[in-house]
Formats: sequence, structure tokens, C-alpha cells
Amino acid sequence: MTAPEELEAPRQSPWRATVRRLLHHRLFLLGLGLFLIVAVVAVLAPWIAPQDPNKLAMRFKFHAPDGDFIFGTDNFGRSLWSRVVWGARLSMFIGSAVVLINAVAGTAIGAAAGYFRKLDNVLMRFNDALMAFPAVLLAIAVTAVLGPSVNDVIIALGIVYTPRTARIVRSSVIVLREMEYVQAAVAAGAGHWRILRRHILPNAMAPLIVQLSFLFAYAVLTEATLSFLGVGAVPPTPTWGNIMAEGRQYMIDAPWIIAIPGMALMITVLGLNLLGDGLRDVLDPRLRIQS
Repeated sequence: MTAPEELEAPRQSPWRATVRRLLHHRLFLLGLGLFLIVAVVAVLAPWIAPQDPNKLAMRFKFHAPDGDFIFGTDNFGRSLWSRVVWGARLSMFIGSAVVLINAVAGTAIGAAAGYFRKLDNVLMRFNDALMAFPAVLLAIAVTAVLGPSVNDVIIALGIVYTPRTARIVRSSVIVLREMEYVQAAVAAGAGHWRILRRHILPNAMAPLIVQLSFLFAYAVLTEATLSFLGVGAVPPTPTWGNIMAEGRQYMIDAPWIIAIPGMALMITVLGLNLLGDGLRDVLDPRLRIQS
């Protein structure tokens, strides 16, 4: 007679099961594909757009897109292809830096607030004060104090979005600290750092990953907004916001100057949002139970 253990199907690794569900999620694959296209273009910018994005050529200004100039030229005769490609590189850099800041600072603040009850009220009230302001308005205020530059934009966006990440992590930690296995670790004499590192933070990664994927899109979009308003990276730095700001007064005569970087921004944000939706659908246990 076959033993009961032999009748049981082999258990699949949770990570493999998650990857398998992601690979069968159409919106996630579409978002990942769009994001990878932009990321690859950004990484290969020195090779696919070797021309200096700030090189002036007044005799070619307002040249419509054709075989010589794929995306046309702007009001200074600069290649829009080079400027959009290098703008993608800068957007990916800023988005990645903001995500890294949030992953570190947001996780640290949220974990401290959620695990240590005495710190919760102090940290969360400060978080609430920052979150009371609209993201773009607060970012404009911070960049006005720090000054318009790429590094200052990264700092401003980090300050703006860290409270939102901290609140997500805090919510997860509050639930996890009451779980039986965490209480067992406390009863066994495990230290706070060991409990957080081994038992709580690894189980809080799913909502954090989803939050960071959406935050990448917010950072790219907000950076473009700041540049468009003139408080982001200083012109002639090739950012999508700067390109659109320079081209808005030529929308009738040269609509490609604002349309092409706008499409690049739309594709990037759409890809990241679809990617985030897919991650949420797969990693959120409540959605899996409902389905």
C-alpha cells in the first residue's frame, strides 16, 4: 500500500510559484516589457545616441522627423533623438535613486514605528505632517530651498515619498509583530534586531515591493513636472520635462518637440503602473483569496 507521504504532490517553492504566477499575468508582462524597453534605451544611450544632446545646429532648427533626424530637431537645431534618449537615462537614474532612498529610509522609519510602540506616535505624526502637503507642492518647496539640480531633485523626491513608504511598512510590521512565530521568538529571548531582520522584515517585503514599483512611476512623473515648471534640473540638461517646457511655445509649428518626449513619459509611467498592478495582484494575499 502506498504511504500517505508518497501520495502528496511535491511542494513548490513559494518564490517559484510567485514567478510562475507573474509569468502568466498579461498586464505584468506588458508593463515589464514597456519598462525594459525604456531601461535598455537608457543603458545604451551612449551607443544608440552618440551625438551630444546639447550640441547646437541653428541651420537645422525645427527640422521635421525624417531619415536624417529620427525625432526631428528643436528650436536650437539639437537632435531630439539624442535629447529624448539621454532624458530616458536621467529619468531612470532619478527614479532608481528615489526608490533606493525610500527602500532604505522608508523601511527603517516604518519598521521602527511599527515595532517600537514608543516611537510610533512621534514618527507617524511627523509623517502625517509631510503627507498633508500635495506631493508636487512639497517637492517644489524643497527644491526651492535646495536649488534646481539633479541631486537636489532626488533629495526632494526622497523627502516627499519616504513617508508614504514608511506608512506601508509600518502597517505590515504592526500586523506581523503580533504573529505567533514572532511572539515565540520574543519568548525565546531573541533580540529586537534579530526579530526584525529574520522574522518581520522578510515577510513585509511583498507590499514594499509593490509600493516601490508605483513609487518609481511617481518619481519619474514628478521629476518631469518639476523640470517642466522650471524647478527641476537646470536647462539645457536633457530631461523630458525640460524638453517639453522648451517646446510648448512651438506646439503649432513643431508639435514633435513636445509630443515625442510626452509619449516617452507616457510609455514609462504606463509600463511601471502595469508592472505594479501585476505585482499587487500576485503578491497581495487578500486578492489571491478573493480570486
